[in-house]
Amino acid sequence: MDTFFKKLKMIVTDPGLRKRIFFVLVVLVIFRLLSSIPIPATAGQDLRVILLNDQALGFLNLITGGGLSAISIMMLGVGPYITSSIIMQLLTMMSPKIKEMYHEGGDLGRRKFTQYSRFLTVPLAILQGYGLLVYLSSGAQPIIGQLTNFAMFTNVIIVAAGSIFLMWLGELLSEFGIGNGVSLIIFAGIVSSIPKQLGQLLFSFGQDKILTYGAVGIVIVLLIMFVIFMTEAERPINITYAKQNHGGRTSGGGSTYLPLRLNQAGVIPIIFALSILFFPQVIANALSTMGSGTAQVVAIAIKNILANPWVNGLLYFGLVFLFTYFYTAVTVDPIAMATNLQKNGAFILGIRPGVQTSEYLSKIITRITLVGATFLGSIAVLPVVMENLTDISSLAISGTALLIVVSVLIDLIKKIDAQIAMREY
Repeated sequence: MDTFFKKLKMIVTDPGLRKRIFFVLVVLVIFRLLSSIPIPATAGQDLRVILLNDQALGFLNLITGGGLSAISIMMLGVGPYITSSIIMQLLTMMSPKIKEMYHEGGDLGRRKFTQYSRFLTVPLAILQGYGLLVYLSSGAQPIIGQLTNFAMFTNVIIVAAGSIFLMWLGELLSEFGIGNGVSLIIFAGIVSSIPKQLGQLLFSFGQDKILTYGAVGIVIVLLIMFVIFMTEAERPINITYAKQNHGGRTSGGGSTYLPLRLNQAGVIPIIFALSILFFPQVIANALSTMGSGTAQVVAIAIKNILANPWVNGLLYFGLVFLFTYFYTAVTVDPIAMATNLQKNGAFILGIRPGVQTSEYLSKIITRITLVGATFLGSIAVLPVVMENLTDISSLAISGTALLIVVSVLIDLIKKIDAQIAMREY
């Protein structure tokens, strides 16, 4: 408890840390204010009731940080930027030149990589904005009215500009605030919707559901504890430093360990999986009402397949599993780790420095990523399973939101602790 109050005092008294936290709060308030401004096509319509019955739109609303529920100028959220990041990171696996720029180009290479991601976000925001507006204005019961060409052009430009502005805010948060800006924006949207969701659960509460709600509450508490445990879990690798002789003096030596987290990717694979999982459902829904002939038949078949909660759950699990491996492969480089150990005169007992060390680290990372990917996929799918067992429709979305909130909070606390430790040093 004394440590907690000491850290709290440091946050309040340190001007640099206080400025960073205040900046985060100001930006998140701006984001929430902009998320309540509707686009011209809607004149203040509300999607909240529809989102409860449409899981695809519900997941998109989760990714956009709640901007879709009010059909606001922020309705795309950071979705286009996330999609752009996925495409650019896929390109690092396929293009040696881009991989070299990202991994070996230093700060300049990473800045170029980020710049390309920004450029790609612009056409993606326009395409996604157009597709979403067509989807919302189509069907037997369109959510918004039919738009003229000029109205469609105007609204697409507005929602695309909102998404690009939000991307800029997210980068400002990462640079001048604390934590990952994109994750914080999604976190803010989820947290802002919690009071309303709790109110809906309490409103629908009945004596016949006491046991169900009690069981769900216990599972949620255990889920939070398990997420925290797995997020903090590490696989230590013992490292020994070689002794060095300088002018008759011996220096160096000693041992330490290299901590490898079981869940290296954090919550990013879930955000990636939700982004990818949403678009086939939207396209199938749009073509099933707008298409004709074979296209319509195929779209209806895909729509029915994706509407099956078990098929949807398996796809969700598979995407989270694959993206965990993919993101870990992109961000964790065993060759670079082995090279750094060799440069610092460190080695793993029984393993020769260089190639053998990188192969050994790669084998360890592959094994622990299997555990992390299985954990992340299972936790992501668990709320969907609970929804089908309890018939509480909001659990699938709320459970995923809970996972994102817990993961972002853990990361934010770590970043604040790092800032405090740096200032104390």
